[in-house]
Amino acid sequence: MCDQDHFEDDLKRYSRRDLGAIAAAGFGAAMMLPRAADAAEVSSNDVLIETADGECDAFFVTPTSGKHPAVLIWPDIFGLRPAFRQMGQRLAESGYSVLVVNPFYRKQKAPTAEKGANTPISDVRPLARSLTPTTHTTDAKAFIAWLDSQSQVDTSKPVGTTGYCMGGPIVFRTAAAVPDRIGAAATFHGGGLVTDQPDSPHRLIPQMDAQFLIAIAENDDERDPDAKQVLKKDFAEAGLKAEIEVYPAGHGWCPPDTRVHNYEQAEKAWARMLALFESSLV
Repeated sequence: MCDQDHFEDDLKRYSRRDLGAIAAAGFGAAMMLPRAADAAEVSSNDVLIETADGECDAFFVTPTSGKHPAVLIWPDIFGLRPAFRQMGQRLAESGYSVLVVNPFYRKQKAPTAEKGANTPISDVRPLARSLTPTTHTTDAKAFIAWLDSQSQVDTSKPVGTTGYCMGGPIVFRTAAAVPDRIGAAATFHGGGLVTDQPDSPHRLIPQMDAQFLIAIAENDDERDPDAKQVLKKDFAEAGLKAEIEVYPAGHGWCPPDTRVHNYEQAEKAWARMLALFESSLV
């Protein structure tokens, strides 16, 4: 999961971008996402959410009228930034009330990565290491409670949650922390979903009541080919539906500002996420 030991090698293998050209055009130019033909009009706000450990800054975006199922997005190691704001807005345009959080609020407000997804991993790794399974759980409970208090959220419907890179394990802990609310969960190139530690995220599956989409990066699967089989077995034993697939793309392929972004595979993963939400958040 964003390990410096193989990060540069992965870039050489999967990079599809000329970083110099992106910088010359402005990083925003690298983040344009397609808009659905029937996209809802949305409004957005920067918000502050009280947690057990302070005040979390976050981005809340929702259709301009009506109540909608809520979705909580956990960013990757580079945190809350323009790319994830656009991803949140795009999801809201499909009819969801979306909260994108800054998971590193205990250390600093967003943006927490000076150069977005082009920030050296060594600069942001300490932020990721400041989080624990306990902070994942307490934050999840606070964020879901906040969403349920918003007038734009339809609390009669389950909540969805998604996570990228380090957000993958947090999605698992969110689904286990509030199983009565989380009905659908998706992880994209999530790291450390299966470990040999007592607090491994996969051990929480029996505590969940959500349908899952787990999109695995090709190179992550190469490093841990058994993880997907463990996940398939544990979800089946828990009686939970889970779509688990290895994508022919590198770790980090989904956010549109990464150097390994793979448009075709990111769009496939997005479509599968929408299908999950359409069937589960009802």
